[in-house]
Amino acid sequence: MNDTTPPAPGVPAATRVRRSGRDWAVDFCLFLFAVLFGLVTGLMRLEEPSMGEPPWLFKIDQLTGVLGCAAVWLRRRHPVRLAVVLIVLSAFSETVAGAMLVAVFTVAVHRAPRVTWRLLALAFAAAVIYVVLRPEADIPAALVLLFGLAVQSAAAGWGLFVHHRRRLVLSLRERAEHAESEARLRAEQAQQEVRQAIAREIHDVLGHRLSLLSVHAGALEYRPDAPAEDITLAAKVIRESAHRALQDLREVIGVLRAPVGELPQFGLADLEPLAEESGHAGMRVKLRRELPGPAPERAGRTAYRVVQEALTNARKHAPGADVEIGVTGEPGRGLTVDVRNSAPAKAAPPGPSAGQGLAGLAERVALVDGRLEHGPTPEGGWRLTAWLPWPP
Repeated sequence: MNDTTPPAPGVPAATRVRRSGRDWAVDFCLFLFAVLFGLVTGLMRLEEPSMGEPPWLFKIDQLTGVLGCAAVWLRRRHPVRLAVVLIVLSAFSETVAGAMLVAVFTVAVHRAPRVTWRLLALAFAAAVIYVVLRPEADIPAALVLLFGLAVQSAAAGWGLFVHHRRRLVLSLRERAEHAESEARLRAEQAQQEVRQAIAREIHDVLGHRLSLLSVHAGALEYRPDAPAEDITLAAKVIRESAHRALQDLREVIGVLRAPVGELPQFGLADLEPLAEESGHAGMRVKLRRELPGPAPERAGRTAYRVVQEALTNARKHAPGADVEIGVTGEPGRGLTVDVRNSAPAKAAPPGPSAGQGLAGLAERVALVDGRLEHGPTPEGGWRLTAWLPWPP
């Protein structure tokens, strides 16, 4: 029969958990057990009175049994104290034995096993004292003692079984909650990684396209008297760049429903079209590649993004500057991407997002265990260098 855990000592009565219907049912059943045990014991003593016992001892025994049964309702508030009192009373009272067994069971359920073992030892000592004080006329004392020890051990063992079963269930519940919490954290981390990947793609792809639009739109603004052929060419580039930017945006938005691995990917083979596209925008770009063979796909994708970010920054902050792109490396030594631009014709004021692209690029390079360096050159230009691992 199960039992509910009593509130911790010192907890205010206002914060105590109210007993449920099941708790009341359990308490009533245990109370009924103690009463029936005492009634059966008392009836047996009326039929076969002990030899040599004074009549007043039987009356005291009955009164003790009634008080012990009534005290069963206090077992949740003071389980250990009640058990000690009832065990001491059982040293001379046999009708209180049922209430004493209920108290031992309650302590075994709700307290540490070491407390139960100490109470059980005290109960064994009380059983020995009872056999000495109130021996039976026709039953050997050893048999009475063994029966008492067996009943007490059964009550304590049953309580210990319930105690360990509850601890096991609680442990399994905590493990399940912990596993659920870890799964939720992993899901949130995966969602955050997806958001960061999409944010990097949007910045890299759209930043490059929109910078081209800005260059050609600025040329039309500052040269309204340009020849019709130049205006037509600039309008064509703006239209194509806007169309490509829209396509890139659709691709990036489309992967919101797909795994991160399905994001649009570019590699070293796409560097030439990237340089040519910047050349069409009026930039003077020189590309140099010295590779013994195809580089790892992951390093190639990161190298493309490094070059793309460098070209975008050169268009924004160094208009009219020459840009040199060097891609070198070999297995075992790594892949090096070096982008340099000369001093700008005129410095562009930093925008509200200045530095964010380099921060995102540094994060992208760090994800592949690479290194990123950037800063001004002695000639007044700018240099962006990335080293990426290339296994042998």
